[in-house]
Amino acid sequence: MEYKIIRLAEMPEMKEQAARWFHEKWGIPLKAYLESMEECLEKKGPVPQWYMAVEGVEIIGGMGVIENDFHDRKDLAPNVCAVYTEEGRRGRGVAGALLDYVCRDMKEQGIDTLYLLTDHTSFYERYGWEFLCMVQGDGESYMSRMYIHR
Repeated sequence: MEYKIIRLAEMPEMKEQAARWFHEKWGIPLKAYLESMEECLEKKGPVPQWYMAVEGVEIIGGMGVIENDFHDRKDLAPNVCAVYTEEGRRGRGVAGALLDYVCRDMKEQGIDTLYLLTDHTSFYERYGWEFLCMVQGDGESYMSRMYIHR
């Protein structure tokens, strides 16, 4: 089955399902996702924004754009966050397609530069992201990699 990429803003009826899906993947409180998605649906600005890759009614991948992804460099904003593809769907370009879609969508809304916090070392380079610097994650004892996409 073919998947399609959707913006939560275009399918608000998916809010509960999407919030639960992200919560299950990342363990961030469900309430935090619901609040961010509610803010997205109020359409006061381009951030926050949430995106999903769906096959039929099943979410197979997703990511968001939020102001800060829990790190000490508040000047590096906004951040792509919660990047996830279901294990059985990996290797099919889902995350890459989502990243490209998100970067284009943000650019159309006037945001040319995005940041992304990760521990991956070679994945994001394939999609035009560059390593920028190391940053301290909130409550983390180690540093994480910050990437930039312009």
